[in-house]
Amino acid sequence: MTGKERILKTLRFEEPDRPPHFEIMFELEQEAFGMQFPDRSVWATATGKDREQLIDRCMEIYAKIIERYQWDALAVFWPWSDPAGVRAAKRLFGESILIGSIVGDTVHSIENTHDWTQFSIDVMDHPERIHEEAKRKRDRAIHQFDLLADAGADFIHIVNDVAFNAGTFISPAQMREFVFQYLAEEVAHVKKRGVLPFVHTDGNIMSVLDDYIALGAACFQSVDPMAGMDIAEVKKRCHGKMALMGNVQCSLLQDGPNDAIRTSARYCLEHASHGGGYIFGTSNTIFPGMPLANYEYMLDVYHEFCEQHTNITQAQSHRPRA
Repeated sequence: MTGKERILKTLRFEEPDRPPHFEIMFELEQEAFGMQFPDRSVWATATGKDREQLIDRCMEIYAKIIERYQWDALAVFWPWSDPAGVRAAKRLFGESILIGSIVGDTVHSIENTHDWTQFSIDVMDHPERIHEEAKRKRDRAIHQFDLLADAGADFIHIVNDVAFNAGTFISPAQMREFVFQYLAEEVAHVKKRGVLPFVHTDGNIMSVLDDYIALGAACFQSVDPMAGMDIAEVKKRCHGKMALMGNVQCSLLQDGPNDAIRTSARYCLEHASHGGGYIFGTSNTIFPGMPLANYEYMLDVYHEFCEQHTNITQAQSHRPRA
């Protein structure tokens, strides 16, 4: 089974040979391979052959990541939201893994709200301004989605942080008015283009989980345990409607110890992988400063689980019938 087949199977809520795995970003390339992604500041000015060389360097690192860590998919994060990166990845990996890209700032969100005082005033007194900006964000996003779809993207990861640990950054009712109607249009457009929509937020979204399910997205990523998101409960509510990705606690991958990483990883696998609909991964990304050994230990736990699951399945298939 190829990585792409494995991902597609789990997104159909069918159980693959093992739970698929990949990460949205991996920024420990120096520690892992002694190589470096091009600095993010160079992309805006690089053109022609220089840009092609930068993309080639990214592909070289991606190939090493996927080979060593057996990723089943790749969200091309450098160059960011760029169809040229998607085309290069499709040429390199073909149909062996699922290839996608990342698009952010598609709706009002925490990371893209810079004047909180004005935003708060407008939400209450000038909602038309909030809607006008939401429409601009939606239109920019749809334009980018089209470029990525034309480049052959299999999935688009739509990233907007709309929740803190205590809950959504505006009330659930305001989320429905100012966020979800536009996010739903974006998800629908991605699906119309024949591309799989993934959606992301950190934080606790239990108060609006049904709204996320109603979007019709293929997969929700993060399932933030530091915000109290229990993947066992979320899986029960989402199974058959929206697949899940993530939930291995990033703060534990940052600080350890190994026993805590094991507990978090095993909890995800045991409560979310059965019956398909789950992609194993961290609750965010493999970010700079995370000890590489901790990520690799998380994968040791994952491979141990996969081996045990395979042995159990094989034993059941050879059990004599009564």
